[in-house]
Amino acid sequence: MSFIAVLVCALFPTFADITFSLPSLWAAPPTDRTRPSRPLTQTKTPKVNAAPASLAPVTVQNFRAFASSEKARLVLDLDRDVKAIERRVKNPSRVIIALPNASMNQAARAKAEDGTIPSPFIITETESLGITISLPTTDFRTYRQFTLSNPPRLVIDVTFPAEQNQSASPDAQEPSPPSTPPPVQPLVPPSKGFTTIVIDPGHGGKDSGALGRRHTAEKDITLKVGLKLRELLSKRPDVQVLMTRDRDVFVELEERAKFANSHNADLFVSIHVNSHPSHKVKGIEVYHFGEAKDQRALEVAARENGTPLNSTGVGWEYLVADLLTTKKIESSLELAWTAKEAIVTHMNGSYAVNDHGVKTAPFYVLRFTSMPSILAEIAFISNPDEEKLLRQPAFVKNVALSIFKGISSFLSANMSDLR
Repeated sequence: MSFIAVLVCALFPTFADITFSLPSLWAAPPTDRTRPSRPLTQTKTPKVNAAPASLAPVTVQNFRAFASSEKARLVLDLDRDVKAIERRVKNPSRVIIALPNASMNQAARAKAEDGTIPSPFIITETESLGITISLPTTDFRTYRQFTLSNPPRLVIDVTFPAEQNQSASPDAQEPSPPSTPPPVQPLVPPSKGFTTIVIDPGHGGKDSGALGRRHTAEKDITLKVGLKLRELLSKRPDVQVLMTRDRDVFVELEERAKFANSHNADLFVSIHVNSHPSHKVKGIEVYHFGEAKDQRALEVAARENGTPLNSTGVGWEYLVADLLTTKKIESSLELAWTAKEAIVTHMNGSYAVNDHGVKTAPFYVLRFTSMPSILAEIAFISNPDEEKLLRQPAFVKNVALSIFKGISSFLSANMSDLR
């Protein structure tokens, strides 16, 4: 053996292990759906510090699955962005979505083996550093796969065959017994014929919310605006209006979200009054669900959630690949902009409104409601001038009327989608 060959073998002893064989990724999956094959035990070899980072295996950190009678979604949480390889294979007929040079961490492997991953996803970890998701063609009607960033994810959607939907629920035409609990996020029946709007006056009861210098309580202002908004919306024959509270009582944040979900609400509007350490700050801002883009937005969410600042934003990203969230966020953004523009346009006729714009933050009630949702901070109670306005019935009426105009504009543009 030449001196160069000896040197190469000494410097790169794991090179043969780094390369992978694509044919092994297309191999037939195990017959047991819930127990993918484990990788063969490999001899431990020294790490090569000089190896490029791109050669290190992609790590699947978690699997998340969502399924209904019509469709299913599998989400792979990854440690970095990656491009999947897709191919159709015969005998048995299936679609293979492969991640070459990839492995699972211990938590992901446990999830893949515990039987909770729904059909038709068959997950296999190969001996040559690769992970495949196999989809038998008899088990789905359509499929698609795509990647997302921040954080990195691979998402696979499938829709089930019509026959499978029918066979999965043979008694679908029969009424459910009274003891059957309602679904967590029920779908709105197509024949509903009206739009259900839930108004959520923030705080209440033992929770006074923010307080002004003149001891004006946020909970009292939000209730007054909410009741006036209900009065305005109730005049529309195509709208049903519900409130999470219509008097001075304390309602947990979790119960507010559950209330809206259990009543098949189409829109959720939470009303709050803002506060700031500087008494000079005033104006309005409207939020929809998402990651806080600045420290101030995170502080507002922490205050309204009643949670520590350092844990308020944790976990929001795990919802962004949910089946309903993408559409919900898009509609929430449109509702937020429409409501904000209506407030600024209408209120500027009588008051000088400082427009702080539309923002995103992980508010609890926006995170756990399944419909388009916004949270409106209608003024700063910490500002003496705006606290004075908040105590005036005419101002409260104008705020409610402005939000009503924004909701009405949104409904005019989106009525067919909501039904």
